[in-house]
Amino acid sequence: MTNAQKRISRELREINEEPLVGITAAPVGSNLFKWMGSINGSEGTPYEGGVFNLQINFPRDYPYKPPQILFKTKVFHCNVDSKGHICLDILDNNWQPALTISKVLLSLSSFLSDANPDNPLNKKAGKLYLKDKQAYNREATRWTQKHAIPKKKKKK
Repeated sequence: MTNAQKRISRELREINEEPLVGITAAPVGSNLFKWMGSINGSEGTPYEGGVFNLQINFPRDYPYKPPQILFKTKVFHCNVDSKGHICLDILDNNWQPALTISKVLLSLSSFLSDANPDNPLNKKAGKLYLKDKQAYNREATRWTQKHAIPKKKKKK
């Protein structure tokens, strides 16, 4: 077992033993390096009620390089582009090997309601946030309702 596999296994064990409220993460099948996760939108934010699915890919030299995380659920956020790429410093130049996937997911959860319009990946959303934050919040709410609210299954 490689150092990366040992570290990822330990982090998976920690997530299973101490689950994060409103956050899930687990490997896809038996591949430790490919995970799926989800973050529930926080109350009182435009993302409330939404479930935002994530794709998490660990590099072979984890934890020395950060995991690559993509939003698979469409989200209107100035720091997330149309392909789900995320502009968050701890996933790039502020990555530290001491960070864990749990800490990263908690940061992403708060990131949803704490946008950084000064460094937008989604330029249109960034401009709207700076110009009219209420309109930005309405658009984020509309996207959440359209893309992130789980559909109720019809009973037969």
